[in-house]
Amino acid sequence: MKTVVVIDYGMSNLCSVSKALEYVAGNDWQVVISDKADVILSADKVVFPGQGAIGNCMDLLKQTGVVTAIKQILDNKKPFLGICLGLQTLLTSSEESGGITGFNWISGTVRNFGEPLDLNSGERLKIPHMGWNQVQQTQNHPLWSNIPNNSRFYFVHSYYVDPINDNVIAGTTSYGELDFVSAITQDNVFAVQFHPEKSQNAGLTLLKNFLDW
Repeated sequence: MKTVVVIDYGMSNLCSVSKALEYVAGNDWQVVISDKADVILSADKVVFPGQGAIGNCMDLLKQTGVVTAIKQILDNKKPFLGICLGLQTLLTSSEESGGITGFNWISGTVRNFGEPLDLNSGERLKIPHMGWNQVQQTQNHPLWSNIPNNSRFYFVHSYYVDPINDNVIAGTTSYGELDFVSAITQDNVFAVQFHPEKSQNAGLTLLKNFLDW
């Protein structure tokens, strides 16, 4: 039986992510939640979910020793799905928490939304960006299989990724006057700003596509 590990670093929505994976996995996959480097490294596929502040996230990853395991997974080209903070940590740095260094797997910066304007009313939009929003697919990627373009996914975040290389962009989303990157891909990595585990059919399809990838 193949194994997909959901990384546990002490501050994430592990239950909902693992339950969603179990729902789409069938009998071929075992879903495991773990903070052990050897368990993570031995998995066939890895999911890195995250929520909260990136500073606390990176500190906890270092304390548990999971940082080294993630770096090895990225270097060894093992299929890897990042969710929310699991996306943001992949970039070079973040403006959050006074400035945080990420894994630098994707060159770029995680930026604060600031105060985006509603294009219709001219009023300031609420931050965090929370709720359902559309994702425009910019690449024909296997994880978008059977998901219509501009499908809606569930978001909760105050920061967004700004990669230097446009070639890594797999999806974008509009929030008022701002078009931000909501999905990236490079080699063995696919990572999204939204929460597929909270995104009903489209999200479950993406998780199933990851297991099939």
